[in-house]
Amino acid sequence: MTTETSKEVKKSTKIVWAAILILLVVGAFYGLKLYKVYFAPNITGKEQYLYIKTGSTIDDVYKEIKSKDMLLDVGSFSQAAAKMDLDERLKPGRYKLAKGMNNRSLINLIKAGNQEPVKLKFHNIRKKEEFAAYLSKSLEADSLTFLKVLDSAALVEKYGFTLDNSYTMFIPNTYEMYWNTSPLEFFDRMQKEYTKFWNTERKQKASALNMTPQQVTILASIVDAEALYDKEMPSIAGLYLNRLNKGILLQADPTVIFANGDFTVKRVTGPLLRVESKYNTYKYAGLPPGPIMMPSINAIDAVLNHEHNNYIYMCAKADFSGYHAFAETKAEHEVNAKAYRAALDQRKIFK
Repeated sequence: MTTETSKEVKKSTKIVWAAILILLVVGAFYGLKLYKVYFAPNITGKEQYLYIKTGSTIDDVYKEIKSKDMLLDVGSFSQAAAKMDLDERLKPGRYKLAKGMNNRSLINLIKAGNQEPVKLKFHNIRKKEEFAAYLSKSLEADSLTFLKVLDSAALVEKYGFTLDNSYTMFIPNTYEMYWNTSPLEFFDRMQKEYTKFWNTERKQKASALNMTPQQVTILASIVDAEALYDKEMPSIAGLYLNRLNKGILLQADPTVIFANGDFTVKRVTGPLLRVESKYNTYKYAGLPPGPIMMPSINAIDAVLNHEHNNYIYMCAKADFSGYHAFAETKAEHEVNAKAYRAALDQRKIFK
């Protein structure tokens, strides 16, 4: 090999290595950029949720992310979102941003609609307004939208209820559903849960009492309001069923409190008893037109499996234990009631 040829070979080798080096640098640059845009962890560190409202645009999503400081680099997310056509497949929902998540994973999560469900647990809610407010805290729709649906006579009639007793449709329990579940979808789900709950066995027990499921639930709401302890529920249920069967006014203090709308009352007295309301069971015979609260499943089952007793009267025990003193006769009851009134007076509880 001549000296001149050797120089040419060395020159060619340098050129090849230079080209390889350039390719490596360029490849590393684009590889790093690709990694940063798609695969680098981009969550700010804490576990949080991205809420995408129904009808949102991709710009709305960017604003939400920026306002909540959810991502380390919003710019890289927007680049990845544009390349992956997120704007064309944007699905509303509640999405969990896990620590270490990258843009690609988050975008695929949203495109697939793989949102994290919310848990709804309700019990002892008295008013529709309170229920609507509770639902709006966990689901997308606002309280006014939920209230409008709850107050829709046409809708509740579709499910076999009236505006007075529609509250009996909601069986208190823990439910999982998606954040963007609409009020109508929520109603459909609750109707299915109601049908599942009121199985053949429960319906037969209600029928044996000459009551509909709605009436059982209305009575259960009174039992639940009266009982501090679940183990007393069957006894209380038996007492009220005795009064209903004998045509005696229920005279249930919780119904009077409900009718007056003042739930701070600790002692039901004359003025409260005179309130004009179908819920005032001191004035009107039988059950009130609707429940005074959402009764627990235990209270509903306590009515269906009530204690067979001869009790007609009860009042709270004077020791403030939360238990009741039951009585079969008025004379017995007057002794118990006198002791309880004296205990209230002693503690200066007059209303």
